[in-house]
Parts: sequence; structure tokens; C-alpha cells
Amino acid sequence: MGRISAPTFGLLCFFFAQPAFGQSAKVIEAAKKEGGKVIVYTSMETFTADALKKAFESKTGLQMEYWRGGSTEVIDRVLSEHRVGKPIFDVVATTGDHMHLMFKEGAFAKYESPSLKGFAKDAIDPNLGARYRNILYGVIYNKNGIKASAAPKILEDVVRPEYRGKLVMPHPVNHTLTTQWLASLDKIMPKTRAEKFIRDLAAAKPVFVESIVPAADRVGTGETPIGITFVRFVLTYNKQGANLDYVRDYNMLGDGQYITLGAKAPRPNAGRAFIDFFLDDESMKIQAQTGEFVNRKGIYPPLADADKIKFVQMYQFGKEDFETKRKEYQKIFLQ
Repeated sequence: MGRISAPTFGLLCFFFAQPAFGQSAKVIEAAKKEGGKVIVYTSMETFTADALKKAFESKTGLQMEYWRGGSTEVIDRVLSEHRVGKPIFDVVATTGDHMHLMFKEGAFAKYESPSLKGFAKDAIDPNLGARYRNILYGVIYNKNGIKASAAPKILEDVVRPEYRGKLVMPHPVNHTLTTQWLASLDKIMPKTRAEKFIRDLAAAKPVFVESIVPAADRVGTGETPIGITFVRFVLTYNKQGANLDYVRDYNMLGDGQYITLGAKAPRPNAGRAFIDFFLDDESMKIQAQTGEFVNRKGIYPPLADADKIKFVQMYQFGKEDFETKRKEYQKIFLQ
């Protein structure tokens, strides 16, 4: 085989790299003709959305506007707009269960972004695209209130007598994600152990709060030193001066989050341009730095042992499943 000169090699690299860059440039140019902005409905945290907005606008010259709500609020707003045929949104990003429900209603269009190549095959849904991040449920604790030598080592440790009155968690009946988490415990431990753990957890009389963030807040301040919440809050609160760590129980239940183009997006090219950016390295690194467990290959949050954690998808429930479990947990936890 003949040798290829450096200039020729460089030209070949440029030639073969062109389709991805050309496509992005073409989509961005088309987006500018649509009005130059994209509207995103999401449940991601404000500080993450603001960081992505700044990077996206700087990189593309397009504007990003977003509306943020809880995942239930997102699905309600998306479907109400979709059903009357007058959607305001171009892109939606929220939890997997809710995204699947919206897809079944016809609210989304399939879009195969060139940025998908950075994700493993098992992180790509045929309808929704990339599962861009995993929301991991685990145990976090305040090291000022719980010494490392006395800290729980596995999830089941939190029901031990010495932690009675020291545990906080989202409400097991009113908080949908926690209901789902409890019902999925048999995916990370034998069913008999999962059932016993749930009964023991109720007997431990944990403090119930309305959702994930208040649980993390109480651990962050030390008001309640141990909490069942999202593991990434260790990084979030430590950046604010807290002294938190998490229990190294490496099989962790959670739910994936997806980002998808609206079926009737008013600005479809702007939506595609945003998804391309969102799923690429720069955006994924921004999100990882805030503690997110993103799924783009080789990118991890700056959290000790993050690369060892195995994501286990929680069961996907419909309305009837949730209602059945709520009734069951109401008897166990509230009576």
C-alpha cells in the first residue's frame, strides 16, 4: 500500500468529517430562518438549564427559551397543547415513563440525531432516542452528623435501630417516583428481602417530605442526617459547603430521561439543532459537572466511584399500577 501524505490525510479527514458538521450547519441555518429560537419544556433543574442555554446560544447563535415544571406538570402541559393542535414547545425533556406516555399520544416525532453515535445501543430507545441521563435513587448522609465508621454501608442498613429518627424520604404514597422506587426494589434484591425491607422501613418511622429536593435539603443542613433521595445531590450540596457522602450500594434503581422533538413543533429545525447540541459532548460534560449521571460514553460526574455505579431501570407503571401500589403502601406506612 502506498503512503498517504500529511496534506492528503488531512484533506481526507476533513472530507469524511463533513456530513456531521454540514448537517448541523444546515439545520442551524434553517432554524435561523424559522425565527432563530427553540422552546423547550423540561423538568431539569434551573441551574442546569441555564448553563445549557448559555452554551447553546454561544455555540449556535440561536436562542433557547424553556419552561420548567415537575414531570407531571410537563406531561399535562404538553398533552393539553398537543390535543388542541396548538403546541408552543419544540422539544421536551423529562422522565422516561412520562415520555413514553406522551409518545403514545402522538406528541413526538422520531429524530435520529447525529449525536446518537456517542451513546451505547442499550441507551437508545427506538421511539424516544437517547436516554441521555439516569436519575439514581440511593442513600446520602451528612458526615457531620453520621461518622464514616457508623454510616450505613448498604441500602438495607437504614432501617437499623440506631438510625431511627435520623432518616428522611419523599412520601411513599404521594410522591410517584418514590412509590415506583419501592415497588421496584425486587430488581436489586430478592423479593422476600424487598418486602421485608419495606415493612422495616415503615416501622423505622422515617420523616416524610413532599419530594426529592426537600429530602436532600434536610440532609444538607443536617436537620435529618440520612436521606433516601438522588445520589447526585451529594455533589450539589457539597458545592454549597455541605459535607455529604453516599452509600456505596452500587446497584441503584432509577429512571432514565429522554429528549425528543415535538410532532407538531412550530420550529422543527431549531428543535433538531438543540437536540444535536444537547446530546453532544459539550452539553453532556456541563450536565455531568452538576452531578448528573449522563449516558454519553466516557463522561461521569466528579463524584467518587461514579464509574462503578450500575443503573437498574425501575418498573414502568401505568395509572392502574400506581393506584394499586399507593393503596398497598398506604396500609403499610400510614396505618
